[in-house]
Amino acid sequence: MTKPLDQWADEQAEVRFAENQEIARQSRVLRSQLAETSAEVQEVRRRLGVYEALDAAAIAPPKWLVPPARKKDAHKAIPSLLLTDIHWGERIRPEEVGGVNAYDTQIAEQRIKRAALGTVKLCRAYFSGLEYEGLSLMLGGDLLSGDIHEELRETNTEATTESVVGVLESLVAAIRVLGDFFGPVHVAAVVGNHGRTTKKPRSKNRAGDSFDGLVYQLVAREVRQDPRITMQIATAADLHFPVYGTQYCLTHGDQFKGGSGISGAMAPLLLGVHRKRRRDAESGNPWDVLVMGHFHSSYFLRDLIVGGSVVGYSEYAYINNLPMEEPQSALWLNTAERGITTYNPVQLLDRQAEGWG
Repeated sequence: MTKPLDQWADEQAEVRFAENQEIARQSRVLRSQLAETSAEVQEVRRRLGVYEALDAAAIAPPKWLVPPARKKDAHKAIPSLLLTDIHWGERIRPEEVGGVNAYDTQIAEQRIKRAALGTVKLCRAYFSGLEYEGLSLMLGGDLLSGDIHEELRETNTEATTESVVGVLESLVAAIRVLGDFFGPVHVAAVVGNHGRTTKKPRSKNRAGDSFDGLVYQLVAREVRQDPRITMQIATAADLHFPVYGTQYCLTHGDQFKGGSGISGAMAPLLLGVHRKRRRDAESGNPWDVLVMGHFHSSYFLRDLIVGGSVVGYSEYAYINNLPMEEPQSALWLNTAERGITTYNPVQLLDRQAEGWG
């Protein structure tokens, strides 16, 4: 009996994802010996030529993001996917969060895979009748759990340097699968706060002193021979780029403080949008939409998109009585005529596949 086309396509995408991930693992056997000390991390950076890769990777947005608008483009679109707050290496136990979530490196790998394959499925089956001119992938930081807090150092499933390898493999596999379906993929990336190498947050050298930044450089090295993929890596806290005529500002979100009051995250978010918009307008870098993560909650407003998280609900959120949201990644469509149109997040939770609940 012949398989339905959609089932066959899903199976092929699964195979491609596994193949890409295996290729990534095999190509980095030597890197799996990454050291845990700061001095050894600096040596790894020197040997891999990270800083040279930064110059090559921090390129301007590719031209496919800003094609001229024509009448025949009425049915063309570019999806945007926000993948943020992966927290690779963090362990979450269901019994500590009211039974709503679990997390470890195996679950993290599954959820990144679900984000990529779910994006393909939504765009193929639900956003039908469109011709996609590429995909805008936004990486919002906090790729790693890190060890900025003592409790994380005690409960993480592995050392931060080991997590660099794991999250790198899954990101490269996801990007290649997205390229298989959408063709051109432009990756815009900013660092978060969990990946920093200093105990306290710093304003200077934010990207250089972050494991997030190191992962982005290694991703850029892995995909540099793939003509479908371009990367734009922030050297500051924010990154500006267009998709068609919409100007985006991508940031992690840890600059916005508060969110535990009766108004929730809206008070610091709206204040932060106002301040950042004013700053960028005065410096000659105006934007239309601010995109961010950090709060592990989803908001979709006219000029603000806050994506959910891959890691999901944590003990920190539980103990502070913060709103519960299942793991998800923001996904929306951009068109030349209407700007942002359809919004439909990719759901990442699957208790049965993840083996809990």
